Amino acid sequence: MDTKNLNICHFLTARSLGHFTNGAGAIYRKNLKILKHLVCQDTTSLRNVWMKQSKSPVVYERGRIYFDNYQCCFSCANSSPKLLYKMPKCSKMEKIEDALLSECPVGELLPSLLDYKSSLITVTANNWLFRVSVNTGEVLEKVFLSSLYRFRYVTWDVPQESLVVKSAQNRQRAMVAQEVNIKQTISVYYLILNYLLKNNPYALIGYIETNEKVFGNHVIDATISHGILIVMYRMGLVRLYNFQWITETYTSKKVMLGQKCQWNGTTGIVGDTPFGIPCNITVTDTPPLLFEVPCLENAFQIGGYPWHYIITPNKKKQKGTYHICSLENNTLAENGIQDMKCCSLECDWIYFHPDDSGRVVHVGPNQINVLRLKETPETDHQHQVTEDFVILAKREAKLLHSVTVTASGRVVKKRFEQLDDEPEQETFKIVDYEDELDLLAVVAVTQTESEGRAHIDLYNNQTGTLVKTVPLVEYWDVTYSHRIFFDRETVVHIEQKPNRIFCCYVYKMFRGIAEEEETLNLQKSC
Repeated sequence: MDTKNLNICHFLTARSLGHFTNGAGAIYRKNLKILKHLVCQDTTSLRNVWMKQSKSPVVYERGRIYFDNYQCCFSCANSSPKLLYKMPKCSKMEKIEDALLSECPVGELLPSLLDYKSSLITVTANNWLFRVSVNTGEVLEKVFLSSLYRFRYVTWDVPQESLVVKSAQNRQRAMVAQEVNIKQTISVYYLILNYLLKNNPYALIGYIETNEKVFGNHVIDATISHGILIVMYRMGLVRLYNFQWITETYTSKKVMLGQKCQWNGTTGIVGDTPFGIPCNITVTDTPPLLFEVPCLENAFQIGGYPWHYIITPNKKKQKGTYHICSLENNTLAENGIQDMKCCSLECDWIYFHPDDSGRVVHVGPNQINVLRLKETPETDHQHQVTEDFVILAKREAKLLHSVTVTASGRVVKKRFEQLDDEPEQETFKIVDYEDELDLLAVVAVTQTESEGRAHIDLYNNQTGTLVKTVPLVEYWDVTYSHRIFFDRETVVHIEQKPNRIFCCYVYKMFRGIAEEEETLNLQKSC
């Protein structure tokens, strides 16, 4: 059945007759296509339906808003957010430091029905790793990490497969070493766990330390992603190592959560207090180097197809200039130097498009370039960067003269040109991508006299065509920190004001034109 030109009524009729049942996820994709049509129609308006203040950071994740360090959760599934659960009050030592949303893995047989539901993986100030139900706040699993080091961060190694729990840098040991005139060592500890396997929700891979003694001087940070250990240095150098090779070579003893273990003369249960998890991966020599590159502020991104990376050359005067290079042979792509030459207070930024198309998004104050990597006709190994489409800010054309002659004949010379992010001109502040509707959401801000006004422009992700513009009712202060989340028919705006006051605004799409008295003028109360 040809559904290319059908309207929504025809879609619904065809769906009820079973025309979209062939193929996995066909009905789901058609439902999202219907939702996209509804969201983009002129008669659909964006209404501010809810606002809440907090003295702690506010987090939005997959239709849920978390307050009070993840202790309080609101669901955005309804027409306005509703309280989903509220955990009992806890001490500062029990507060949640960081969290990850885990969803059911595809194709895995799990031991319990609860394991098929989404959960929140959290690390607390007293070094416990919890798996918490996102619907009730109930603790499903818990693992004690260590009593020796402070673990503060949790992130994915491979999304929804293996996770990394990272400690804060151990500078106390470095200070002691400096006092006795021995080599300074700054340590970062990692726990690598396979998550949600068949026999146990957590299966321990290893516990590793990165320090200057093994990886060289001036190590300032490190992380693990997709099986690669990424080590960063103070001089702007980034080095990549094969983490699988490290675990296979330097694992001194395999340990399993929940089982008895003897370590350094102490016996205990792995993952239970006070034993925790022993550091069973001891790297004694520098591992084989996979790749290294110098870059400004350790800003290093990998993406595209085939693999490319984006860096800024390691010189301060090069800030704002980005090089797109091949990861295979370290060569610069044709037209791979991207420089908007912005004259602005805030620097432009660049990243690989999150839609897995291999494209690159370069955002400036008044221009957004969506770039594509293509093979050059002359060679198979070099690629060129081409322009896919460009989004320009809506600005009035003004003639800028560096020399002005007054009525009396006096010549006035301007010392400074107008900035690209002048408050009176429309300026791009945030770009978000809605993967299910395949729309780019661009937040544009204009300062009018004493107040700032913002609106969200929705663009077709494939062509860059403007689809819809929706205004935000609250004032936008460019000196505050802002985050925007566009999730299907919901828009969440999180704003951080002075004195650690956080405001969360929630918008919902409604059919029909909203009446002015129905719009909540919440900026006065915030």
